[in-house]
Formats: sequence, C-alpha cells, structure tokens
Amino acid sequence: MIRFREIVSGLMGRRPSPLQVGALCLRHRNGAPEVLLISSLDTGRWIIPKGWPMRGRSLAGAALQEAWEEAGIRGRVRHEALGSFSYDKVRSGGLAQRCEVRVFVIETEAMAERFPEMGRRRREWLPPAEAAARVSEPELQAILRTL
Repeated sequence: MIRFREIVSGLMGRRPSPLQVGALCLRHRNGAPEVLLISSLDTGRWIIPKGWPMRGRSLAGAALQEAWEEAGIRGRVRHEALGSFSYDKVRSGGLAQRCEVRVFVIETEAMAERFPEMGRRRREWLPPAEAAARVSEPELQAILRTL
C-alpha cells in the first residue's frame, strides 16, 4: 500500500502544483511589525491563514476572505503577492499533494472576537523572526524574515 501511495504521489508531482492563497496578516506595535499565526485544524501546527482561490474574487481578495474566516482579521490587502511557498497537503486517504501558496499582505485594521472558525484555531501575534521559527515551511520562513 505504501508503494502505491509513493507511485501516485510521484505521478501527481508531475502536474503543476495546485494554487492556494495565503494571508500574511501584519500589524505594528510600538513601531515594530508583528505577524499573526494561527493553528492548523488537523495537526495544530502554526501557519498563516490560507485556502483555495474563490470564484468571483481576485487571488488577493480570496486571501482577505481567508484572513476573516480563519482568523477574524479585517484589513486592507496588498494586491501584489509578497512571495510564495510550497507545502505538502495531506488529502483524505493519506496522499500528499504539493500546493503552491501565493502570499498576500493584509494590513490589519481590526481583529474580531467572533469569526467563522473561532474556537477551532488559536491565534498569536509574533515578531517576524519568532513567527519564522514557528512555521515549518522553509520558503515561508524566508518570507517572514524579510519583514
């Protein structure tokens, strides 16, 4: 069974990576930037809000919507992506699918106490270097270190 998964994962790796959008929620405290990380639903690891593109929205607009749904963030989105990173999304059945996440900066204006995924995720504001140390994806770490 493991060999089958390796073969299928290898074949899937030859296709272009599915595209997701990520929201790098940014605020400034005492003149210093802070980044919002949230816990993932499956493993609880630290991530940025992210999800699939949405019909009728630009990629930046979809990132802004993900920031609201997953973290309760309202703000202004920068329409040019800051960068991108890749990760392996484990699908139902255990197969890993490589995804590319385009990262858009959200200048945070408000953080709601009540939002669609409240109670399912933890949220924490961190200096960029500390946020980089908490996430698993090397390319996302590099993006965070540029702030």
